[in-house]
Amino acid sequence: MSVPYGSSPYARPSGFAAAEESPLDKVRAYTSKVEDLIDQYTQPIKPHLPALGRFLIVVTFLEDALRIVTQWGDQKYYLQKHRHFPWGISHIFLFTNVVVMLAASISVIMRRYPEISVGALLGVVVVQGFGYGLIFDINFFLRNLSVIGGLLMVLSDSLSKKKNIFAGLPNISETDRKIYFQLAGRVLLIFLFIGFIIQGTWSVARVIVSILGFGACVMVAVGFKARWSASFLVLLLSIFNIFVNNFWTVHAAHPARDFLRYDFFQTLSIVGGLLLLVNMGPGGFSMDERKKVT
Repeated sequence: MSVPYGSSPYARPSGFAAAEESPLDKVRAYTSKVEDLIDQYTQPIKPHLPALGRFLIVVTFLEDALRIVTQWGDQKYYLQKHRHFPWGISHIFLFTNVVVMLAASISVIMRRYPEISVGALLGVVVVQGFGYGLIFDINFFLRNLSVIGGLLMVLSDSLSKKKNIFAGLPNISETDRKIYFQLAGRVLLIFLFIGFIIQGTWSVARVIVSILGFGACVMVAVGFKARWSASFLVLLLSIFNIFVNNFWTVHAAHPARDFLRYDFFQTLSIVGGLLLLVNMGPGGFSMDERKKVT
């Protein structure tokens, strides 16, 4: 067998590498095409994604503040009779929660004092968990972990490159903080689906949604095609929220209405966190920041 000078008789043919393309490469090529289509058809709404995401993240706190105000008597009765709050302490507890949730939510929407406002909302989640005795309720716990993940996404989105004012001292750069907060937010966002999987009655549709959703959640958590997976989860959660947490179809006096409304607005908050993730790319940078870098 004669071979060209300088080549090996054991060399692979030129088209051999392409013929042995791995399944992972095929998945990457397919998802890249899907991301291109998403970028193409969502171009008009891209500038509004950060504002919409921040609003949706805090919408559960705004709804909770409205609920406390409109159900003031019922809230006091529950805290005093079932949680044994002294008279007066229950009033302070409810009033403080309303003021903090409204002020911090408005600050998040306006991108003012992000560290303080996010910290205040995190405090509300913890205080309400203990105050209402729901801290050990598994569904409440997992859902609120996802809400916390959305708040961390807000914090990551709000951070910008700043010089270290303490020159010479070891400190984490703003870029590193953005990456760490985004990573923590991505991981916490998947707990909503874990709660969805372990609770409720099983059906064929539930199994399909659980498998697809959990697979996308894992991709979001590990950062593999995170924007594509987050876009898929936004669509899946939005459809799921409308058909499962449809509190508007339940009579106003029915006890299930409040629980469905609570779940509906919490899911909207998690969708908001995913929208912020859609606006971000590798390294925790938003689209505008990536344009400046490139």
